[in-house]
Amino acid sequence: MNIFEALRESHDRQRRYAEAMLQTQGASDERAEAYRLLKEELQAHETAEERHFYVPLMAHDNGVDLSRHGIAEHHEMDELMEELDATDMSSPAWLATAKKLSHKVHHHLEEEEQKFFQMAGKILDAKQKKTLAEHYVKELEEQRAE
Repeated sequence: MNIFEALRESHDRQRRYAEAMLQTQGASDERAEAYRLLKEELQAHETAEERHFYVPLMAHDNGVDLSRHGIAEHHEMDELMEELDATDMSSPAWLATAKKLSHKVHHHLEEEEQKFFQMAGKILDAKQKKTLAEHYVKELEEQRAE
């Protein structure tokens, strides 16, 4: 497995959880569970991805802007999750913010897969792609266990 395949596995989970969250209504157990799953996956993925994808890319001149952009989008998602945490789940404001978060997640994942992966593929060699995947998966599992 290379780093791109490892990242895509989490990306697919994020998409499923974001879509499931938007299918819920009110302050239901289903909404709480879908949001909990999305939040946990996003937070674990962000930490592991920043450490084992973005930081190594920053060592290369043409990886710096790409990494900064990705990390900035992680921060935007974190702010939306903080907003959701502070809002009553049954309120229309919660759903509006959840839609913003879902949109941001989908945008970020598409941008990574369509643009960042291609650029990173030119920067990283085959050994790095494999090693980074191993470190990323280990970190992701550790983050999920917290």
